[in-house]
Amino acid sequence: MKRTFLLVLQACVLATLASSALAAEKLVFGIALEPYPPFSFKSGKGDWSGFEPEIITAVCARMQADCSLSEMSWDGLIPALKSQQVDVVLNSVTITPERQQVIDFTQPYFYTRALWVGDRSLELEPTPAGLKGKIIGVQGSTTHAAFVKKYYGETSTIRYYTTQDDLLSDLRSGRIDIILADQLVLEPLLDMPDNAILGSKGVAPLDPLFGEGVGAGVRKGNDALRERLNVALQSLRADGSYEKIRERYFKSGIATSSAEPTADVGH
Repeated sequence: MKRTFLLVLQACVLATLASSALAAEKLVFGIALEPYPPFSFKSGKGDWSGFEPEIITAVCARMQADCSLSEMSWDGLIPALKSQQVDVVLNSVTITPERQQVIDFTQPYFYTRALWVGDRSLELEPTPAGLKGKIIGVQGSTTHAAFVKKYYGETSTIRYYTTQDDLLSDLRSGRIDIILADQLVLEPLLDMPDNAILGSKGVAPLDPLFGEGVGAGVRKGNDALRERLNVALQSLRADGSYEKIRERYFKSGIATSSAEPTADVGH
C-alpha cells in the first residue's frame, strides 16, 4: 500500500512539473546580429552575453517565461516584431515618436547620450559650421542617423554603416572624419589600444530626436505583455538585481531618462 501511495504521489509530482513546463509562456526576443558591446555580444563559445542578454534572462525568470533569442540585422528588428516573427525587442531601441507610431514600449530601462568621436590630433568642432565639408559616419536606422541627417545633411557628407565595427574601422583609417554614436558604447572603446588615435569630440546636445530613453518594444496593442515586462523590470530594480547586472558592464549608474544626468564611465 505504501509503495502504491508513493508511486501515485510521484506520478502527481511529475504531472504537475510537466503541466508547469507546458504552461510556461514562450517568448521570442529579437536581437541584432551585429555585436554592440557592452550591451550585446557573443562569447567565445557563441553564446550571447552583455548587459541586455542578462536583463532578458532576468526578466524572463521573473515572468516565468520560456524565452529564446532570434538573431537578425538591426534594421530588421522592428519589422520582425510587427510581422510576429518575434514577441519582444529588448536591444537598445530608443523610444521615439516615430517608433511609437508602429510599436509600443515599456518604461525606459536605460538612457545614454550621443558622443562625437574623431582623430584626437584633429581640431573638430561638432557643429554644422564646424563640420562643413566633413564626412560623418553613423549607424543606419538609429536616432544618431536621424539627428545627423536633420542638422548636418546639407553641409556634410553622411555615410551610413550596418555595424559599429565597420564604423570605427573607417574612422581609424581616415575614410570618415567623425562619428556619432552611444556614449556608453564608445567611451570604453576609446580605452582600447586599437583606438588609441581616437578621442572624444564632445557630447551632442539633448534633442527630441534622441528620444525618451531605451525601452523594450512589443507589438501595438499588446498591453498585457508590455505591463508584465514593466513589472519584471521594476522588480529587478527594487531588489537590486538590475544594479548587480549593471555593475558588470558599466562603472557607474546609467540614467533612465534624458532628464537624468548621463553616466560618467571614466574616459
